Amino acid sequence: MCSTWNGQNLWKISQCVSPLTCCVQKMSRLMLGKTLERICKAVLLLCLVHFLIMTIFYLDVYTQRFDIFSRFNTRNYSKVHQYFNISKPNGTSLTFLGSEDHFISSRKLVHNLTVTKKPLPMCPDVPPGLVGRLLIEFNSLMTMEKVQQENPDVQMGGKYKPSDCIAKQRVAIIIPFRHREHHLKFWLHYLHPILRRQKINYGIYIINQHGEGMFNRAKLLNIGYVEVLKDEEYDCFVFSDVDLIPMDDRNLYHCYDQPRHFAIAMDKFGFRLPYSGYFGGVSGLSKEQFLKINGFPNEYWGWGGEDDDIYNRITLKGMKVSRPDSKIGKYRMIKHERDKHNEPNPQRFTKIQNTKVTMKQDGINSLKYKLVNVAKYPMYTNITVDIGTPPPRPSRP
Repeated sequence: MCSTWNGQNLWKISQCVSPLTCCVQKMSRLMLGKTLERICKAVLLLCLVHFLIMTIFYLDVYTQRFDIFSRFNTRNYSKVHQYFNISKPNGTSLTFLGSEDHFISSRKLVHNLTVTKKPLPMCPDVPPGLVGRLLIEFNSLMTMEKVQQENPDVQMGGKYKPSDCIAKQRVAIIIPFRHREHHLKFWLHYLHPILRRQKINYGIYIINQHGEGMFNRAKLLNIGYVEVLKDEEYDCFVFSDVDLIPMDDRNLYHCYDQPRHFAIAMDKFGFRLPYSGYFGGVSGLSKEQFLKINGFPNEYWGWGGEDDDIYNRITLKGMKVSRPDSKIGKYRMIKHERDKHNEPNPQRFTKIQNTKVTMKQDGINSLKYKLVNVAKYPMYTNITVDIGTPPPRPSRP
């Protein structure tokens, strides 16, 4: 390489100490040039790979945002978007979530694809914000103003739905009521935060018995079922006494495949189920389950018996009562004296034995009452009703 000398290279001789040194310098320059060439090629290749990756990313985002490809393949639609609830709670059919319509045909799905707002996902079966065991006490002063300040997300009428997901059920919580304002404040204080953590779409309804006549818990619950459906189309109905507070927020206020008994371990019973057929305190039924047993009995005036009658109706219709674990189903009861005009019903034992006969004509199909007033407050809806008076008791022979 350095053995050839010509006139064009003579000026370089003075720059080289020897021909060998000149040869080495020239080879170094050639190697440096090849190295730079390789580096440039590597940089260009890296830029090309980066461009391809960014192109694929933007195409994917564009596809998900404007539904270019998914609208032509409804089978893969649920994989691209979390629209569908593929589970079937209570045996219901596949439901299109994000609207109240049931899934009917692909034509309707394509029509709804024009919605630009990204739909919310379904709420998880086990909400991540649950805390488990709760400390429940009734010694502090409680006011309705405090309850309202603690729950700013609750809407007028005591309604709430999660803002970050779609609840699987719409739950109406129905409370039979009369002269229990003190208990109601504590109930709302504890239950609103619990229900919100459980990601439930719910409304709270106080069914207030008008007047001072004999109290009738089951009839008030029947009235609650009828009246709340005039307000909204609920899927699930939780019937709760106002003096019972759950001690664990993992006791989810949902409806299940079978009628649900929530309050299985009260402190008044030593945190034990008093007997296997007990169904009192707090219970939940879906609309289908409620109508299947013809609702609750209307003829249990005074204290006791109606919850055993309801349990009989459930078993007579071939259903079973489901319950949470005893550690989760614990409740505290607010201590109080027995209410006036809610004395024990002396006829309750005879009535319980005749449930099989009476349930056909005594229930939601025979319900009669007068609506007095409906008032919506920040934390609940109050429905005042006149339930009439009990029939005269048969005279003893």
